[in-house]
Amino acid sequence: MSDWRPLMLAPVVIMAPHCAYAATYLSVEQAQQILFPGIALKAAPTHLSDEQKQAIEQRLGARLRITDLKLWRAPDGAVFIVDEVIGKHEFITYAVGIRADGGVKGIEILEYRESYGYEVRHPGWRGQFVGKTTAAALELDKDIRNIGGATLSCRHITEGVKRLLITHELALR
Repeated sequence: MSDWRPLMLAPVVIMAPHCAYAATYLSVEQAQQILFPGIALKAAPTHLSDEQKQAIEQRLGARLRITDLKLWRAPDGAVFIVDEVIGKHEFITYAVGIRADGGVKGIEILEYRESYGYEVRHPGWRGQFVGKTTAAALELDKDIRNIGGATLSCRHITEGVKRLLITHELALR
């Protein structure tokens, strides 16, 4: 009969499947209070017309996949929009505050589902968008810095903000 006790000392390797990582950082209400402190925003879900969609697509130079906007309006004409873009594999939910004059008030990351690249949540990176308008290039590695290891997240958030600024200019004012 063999002695099985030495096997108890052998290391065991467990192979775990690659797991998606998700972190919820802020609720919609929390993001609203960060971007518009003390201001009561009024829900104003908006559906873009076919004409608005076409105008935005032409200006953007890309297809617009979502025509229903999760939008709130401030009394001064500013808007708060919740949007999603793809990171590398998973969606990133973020919010953008746009002032009545069309400049970015700020952006907040609400939910990040990737296992890496979460640095897009850092205030220094998000702060690059403040004040940007449709007159800005809003291109990664031009007026928006890239983050190594988060290139696709950086690129897609930047493209998303640009899309929302154009949408604001052409359809929401």
